[in-house]
Amino acid sequence: MGVRKRESAERRKDALSKMNIAKITNCPTSPRKMRMVAELIRGKDIDLAISILKFNQKAPAIRLEKLLLSAIANWQTQNPEERLEEQGLIVKSIFVDSGRQLKRLRPAPQGRGNRIRKRSNHVTIILASKFAPQNTIEEVDVDQEENQE
Repeated sequence: MGVRKRESAERRKDALSKMNIAKITNCPTSPRKMRMVAELIRGKDIDLAISILKFNQKAPAIRLEKLLLSAIANWQTQNPEERLEEQGLIVKSIFVDSGRQLKRLRPAPQGRGNRIRKRSNHVTIILASKFAPQNTIEEVDVDQEENQE
């Protein structure tokens, strides 16, 4: 590995270690349904996001609430001396990717079989403070490219 690649990999790794991330993989809900609920909390304050998820009637809201609480707990373990209320955490980004699909067959008329696709998804939540902007991975890469020119 070249020097530039190694240095950019180290910068990317440092930026990732400073972020507060929580992930859930292979969640047995279709990505489309999960995205509908995820759109509700993107960019919101964490207190507001928790209350939105708690009182939402859709089934994916339960899993997203649990994931958000996990992200908050991750932040608290990384910053034990800081108070949660003073930081003003927000849901910086949340994205839903499709996961594996379980393929099943359902009997159909005249001896045929219809394919059933049971979809799953991967959800990632990134928390950030309103008051202290943090560099994202993309911003770190862009900054380094500008410095090299």
